[in-house]
Amino acid sequence: MDFIAGEVIYLNKPLTWTSFDLVNRFRYKLTRKLQLKKIKVGHAGTLDPLATGVMILCTGKATKRIEEFQNKTKEYIATLKLGETTPSYDLEEAVDAVYPTEHITREKVEEVLKLFTGSIQQIPPVFSAVKINGKRAYKFARKGKDVELQPKNLVIDELELQECKLPYITIRVVCSKGTYIRALARDIGESLQSGAHLTALERTRIGDITIDMCLPVEDIDSYLEKMMIKITD
Repeated sequence: MDFIAGEVIYLNKPLTWTSFDLVNRFRYKLTRKLQLKKIKVGHAGTLDPLATGVMILCTGKATKRIEEFQNKTKEYIATLKLGETTPSYDLEEAVDAVYPTEHITREKVEEVLKLFTGSIQQIPPVFSAVKINGKRAYKFARKGKDVELQPKNLVIDELELQECKLPYITIRVVCSKGTYIRALARDIGESLQSGAHLTALERTRIGDITIDMCLPVEDIDSYLEKMMIKITD
């Protein structure tokens, strides 16, 4: 493999790592292996720190393919806890409100999920990288400042209830670029006349790249050792 000319690598992002953590770790190991001071490495679609799963990294001239991968359909497996909300819509922030769940049944959940299949509008989370006047929304949110984000048009191709152990539900989501699963959890909770937030999220597919094709971070060294080309002067 020629990482300088450009390669595409599939990695499984660990829990609590940022997307940039993963890129930086891979770049560090790659530059040391190649004995270079720097090499171009980028990722094709960020994941929140509390999410795991498929991340596509591109090196060298292959970084020109990043937009191609970003535009592909994504698949996620998400676990939601009903009856509680957090400001970030996941476990990054503490629970800020509690709502009743006694009226919620599996049938009601399945009925509500149908409302979010197809073309929908979604307001991004305030704890997100969406820009407001040139600054990331999460920077305002973490300072306690009110921000108003505009809804975006999205497409959710599939939304399947995989498990229902109330107050927890697990869903499979196949969606377009730009979909925030945290915001989807928020909206599902509201439609159930309750609240909801994510307790787990895994991206299981980007286009045709599935989680079983992805390299665990602990295998990066052995992978590079195996795939490295010999660089000669």
